[in-house]
Amino acid sequence: MYGAETWRTTTTTIKKVQVFINNCLRKILNIYWPDTIINILLWERTNQLPAEEEIRKRQWKWIGHTLRKSSNCITRQALTWNFEGKRKRGRPKSTLRRIIEADMKRMNRNWKELESIAQDRVGWRMLMSDLCSFTRNNRHMEKRNSTEINYSYSLSTIGQI
Repeated sequence: MYGAETWRTTTTTIKKVQVFINNCLRKILNIYWPDTIINILLWERTNQLPAEEEIRKRQWKWIGHTLRKSSNCITRQALTWNFEGKRKRGRPKSTLRRIIEADMKRMNRNWKELESIAQDRVGWRMLMSDLCSFTRNNRHMEKRNSTEINYSYSLSTIGQI
């Protein structure tokens, strides 16, 4: 995942990376087709994080590093630059900046707050761990809700038979 901190992540990209990583881990552990294990168990055995969490953690680490740089540094200017002008018709493409802004919105933060927090490395690490645990908890809640929905759906269909 070289350079993953600057990737424009989409669900498709993350799924492809995760499939590749899972296949590599299964080969390392000599787990082949008749013997299968679920991904969560695979990650626990190998002490790995899901690709989405790893990429998100790297992105936020890089953002903190970039925000600590001087304001005339090119990487910082590129990160905080607002493009003005016309764009093509249709929905705007997902960019790293838009992904960051969506995360900031979920945390009720803005750029100025992030810049001040980034100057304090300990505070930034705490913010990163909160963000990663927030993402992890949301994923577990979504999984639990989908399991409950599937379970209630299967019970209702059994009752109709």
